[in-house]
Amino acid sequence: MRQIVLDTETTGLETSLGHRIIEIGCVELINRRLTGNHYHQYINPEREIDSGAQEVHGISREFLADKPVFSSIIDEFMAFIDGAELVIHNAPFDIGFINHELKLNSSKYRRVEEYCGVVDTLAMARQKHPGQRVTLDALCKRYGVDNSSRTLHGALLDSEILADVYLLMTGGQTHLFGGGSDSSGTKNNDSEDYAKQAAAFANRRPGLIITPTAQEVALHESRLDAIDKASGGNCLFRQ
Repeated sequence: MRQIVLDTETTGLETSLGHRIIEIGCVELINRRLTGNHYHQYINPEREIDSGAQEVHGISREFLADKPVFSSIIDEFMAFIDGAELVIHNAPFDIGFINHELKLNSSKYRRVEEYCGVVDTLAMARQKHPGQRVTLDALCKRYGVDNSSRTLHGALLDSEILADVYLLMTGGQTHLFGGGSDSSGTKNNDSEDYAKQAAAFANRRPGLIITPTAQEVALHESRLDAIDKASGGNCLFRQ
């Protein structure tokens, strides 16, 4: 499976007011693994940037003055995402802006949903953690993802962070290391402890291999059934 974790920055919040995309950041996942392949582009919107938006992402009109316009990068961008499943936090916002740009700049392309599947991690997080804060920063804290370098929003940085959050949120494995939250939303350990334990587990030295008994296999399968149910069918060991 090829997935593209995507984020955009814009001149404002509404396409109906003529707002445009000014930055696109994408990272590639193949079979739930980061490949190191990415797409990143700043774009000249040919219009002013709302002050509120600039406070969020820190990108100025002056900085974008020598950047390409959307029409000149459209083929490269569409080729990168074509056929992939897009993973986006608050997907209707980004998809709406991308479709707006496609409509403005090309008669060659239809709506992006006709080329890609779309997963909205905001909707997914609301379903998994009802009543809890589900901003990207809040999810980083919940799942132990380091976002300390994130002082301002940036499309590529946010997509890299979201990729980590998405993999943890859909893996169904957070309980194995003692971190994350239980089904009631109660935090079991600090996110730093979780990250350290996860890293230690990943880097452990191989030990003695012991063949499980039939009873142990049955208990293991029962545990996987519970994890699979709790994660909405996303148990990593069943994939």
